[in-house]
Amino acid sequence: MITDQPVEPHCSGNNCDNSMLEGNDLSKGALNRTPFTKFKKVHSRFKSPLQVSESAKVSPAEEAAELERKRDELDLDIAQLEAEGYRVEELEHHIDMLHEYNDIKDTGQSLLGRIERLLFMV
Repeated sequence: MITDQPVEPHCSGNNCDNSMLEGNDLSKGALNRTPFTKFKKVHSRFKSPLQVSESAKVSPAEEAAELERKRDELDLDIAQLEAEGYRVEELEHHIDMLHEYNDIKDTGQSLLGRIERLLFMV
């Protein structure tokens, strides 16, 4: 065994074998956990993309008024659709038929996938 060669740590992913490093290598940052990056704030706090700025916040009364306005608008749309002859029962029937169609389509796609696997196994 040749002892003149430098000893390198055995690393896989984030796990490194520290027993192979000499003490002075640790002080030089041999086990730097943060990779080199062009971004400057690697260790900054997490900022949620859903944060709302102080100027965009609305009072609860304004929010309630906006929700009531949207509800009134939806009620008007529903009344207009009912005046045109649409019924809730008819809509529910169409939704049920679409669910059944999707179930049949999914089953057919599954069967075609199985057939394809069988054809390519031969």
